[in-house]
Amino acid sequence: MHRDLLDILQCPACGKGSFSLTATSEADREVAEGTLACDSCAKEFAITGGIPRFVPPEDNYCGNFGFQWNKWKAVQVDRLAGHTLSGDRLHGDTTWSPEWLKGKLVLDAGCGAGRFTDVLASDGARVISMDLSEAVDACHETTRAHGERVQCLQASLFELPFKDGVFDAVMCMGVIQHTPDPARVMRGLPRLLKPAAPLVYNFYERGQLEWIQFIKYGLRSFTPSLPVDVTLGLSKLMTVLFFPFTFVLSRIPVVRQVIRFIPICATHHKVLTVSQQFTWTLLDTFDWYGPRYELRQDHRQVVRMLDEMGLDAIEGQEGIVRARAPAASKDMAVAAD
Repeated sequence: MHRDLLDILQCPACGKGSFSLTATSEADREVAEGTLACDSCAKEFAITGGIPRFVPPEDNYCGNFGFQWNKWKAVQVDRLAGHTLSGDRLHGDTTWSPEWLKGKLVLDAGCGAGRFTDVLASDGARVISMDLSEAVDACHETTRAHGERVQCLQASLFELPFKDGVFDAVMCMGVIQHTPDPARVMRGLPRLLKPAAPLVYNFYERGQLEWIQFIKYGLRSFTPSLPVDVTLGLSKLMTVLFFPFTFVLSRIPVVRQVIRFIPICATHHKVLTVSQQFTWTLLDTFDWYGPRYELRQDHRQVVRMLDEMGLDAIEGQEGIVRARAPAASKDMAVAAD
């Protein structure tokens, strides 16, 4: 944690206090170990491994993500895996260009192993990356090459440890559906935006492919309650059994649509080697069956919600909603706890 992070932090426990820092291990203003103490409520939070930890273990409901992103930390990171898939998705979904991102302070809310954080930092942005799970440790490792331009912290989307109006952009990609209260997440993040700053939400669309993936949802009736190693074993078995079949089908026009019925999350991007396709498929299949929550959203309802909150320039399509914070002269409704 770089000491400059203190400028934007706010105690998530009382919602108003700034922090006093006690560092027990520090070099060049980077704190590896220490404690943050709230000046208002006196609550303390540990800094370990260079990461402020605002989440007690009992509040971490997504240990499966911590497991998967530490196991497959480099698979989706363009710079480490030799592809551009994460960058292509980020730039396409957000419409933020590398030129615009340079020098911006961006929040990656639910960073996982840092696939999008790494792209943002490579484009010249300063990135604050947060995750509820130990996935943040994987992000800290995969983005270490960017130095102080990336700051990681472990925190909840329901108890955001930031002051209002500090970010030039906020994104929450592929995370919302895996929380127990998606609406609360989406209502809570806009307060962090500077006036007219952009916001992007990416999520599983309600109704999209659900009836086709009936086998997946049948299995999901019990897989989230399984031990992680059992879910991993089941995912490996299904990937070994079905990957050759989906690989062949992916090369055949029209017929490839059959892949949607098969109970693995088949990934067959041609820029990936066969080995990379297999690993990515295993990762995404585990990602299908492990999460405790999968609460799909209707983008039209999300658009209405953000409109009611007073955001501007709202646009939505299946799985994606973009908006901007209002101008400084316009009030914005905030979510009640």
